[in-house]
Amino acid sequence: MNTNANEHPLDSIRYTKTQKVIADKDVLLNNRVIMGLNNDPRADLFRVLRTSVLKQLRENSWNSIAITSATPGAGKTFVSVNLAIAIAMEGNQSVLLVDADLKCPRVGKCMGLEWEFGLVDCLKMNVSVEDTLINPGIERLVVLPGNHSSNNSSELISSRKMVNLINEIKSRYESRIIIFDLPPLFAADDAMVLMPYADAALLVVEDGKNTSEELQHSMYMLEQTNLLGLVLNKSRQPLPTYQYGYVSEAG
Repeated sequence: MNTNANEHPLDSIRYTKTQKVIADKDVLLNNRVIMGLNNDPRADLFRVLRTSVLKQLRENSWNSIAITSATPGAGKTFVSVNLAIAIAMEGNQSVLLVDADLKCPRVGKCMGLEWEFGLVDCLKMNVSVEDTLINPGIERLVVLPGNHSSNNSSELISSRKMVNLINEIKSRYESRIIIFDLPPLFAADDAMVLMPYADAALLVVEDGKNTSEELQHSMYMLEQTNLLGLVLNKSRQPLPTYQYGYVSEAG
């Protein structure tokens, strides 16, 4: 991918090495990936979230975000994918979305992509990062998908190869926002092992399921993290525009 801003501005990036695999629109809709599709009014949530996230990242000169949840099923991948597309649509920012949930990778499936190599292959088979990256047909967005689940995910995440890979993508793509879709906090220690390598984090909370005790414990686990805010997902409140949740800034 050529990202020389003087020759090729962000609105006309040319993908030369990155694979281009067009995301399946029907799959996107079925998985509630609504950013960029027919001006869905629900996308306003992610425009608000994008504005808040970019403001905090730019104020602090950060370029990487970890997105996690307390428990499985809260919608962290749904938030990760929609936020990544929203930021890419902003026009002044390119995005790399990394599926770092090694036990249950869902980013590629959520977008209806087909791929051969993923993050696990970089860690176990020495596949280069360049051979895993996919442009899903959305300008300024590149995806590093997951692949088959791994039983020794914690060891892979904490390995020197993983550290080197993170350092590589953060240094090679300094102008990009990097979004890591992490496992849930309570599922294993994977998320907390990788969390220190991200500049900041978002916590996705499932309305009506996550208890106040789970939220308090999650906040305790993330007390050393630059928490950008909370995203309440699957909200049952009668909010037409924000029926899938709203942003609550962390104090």
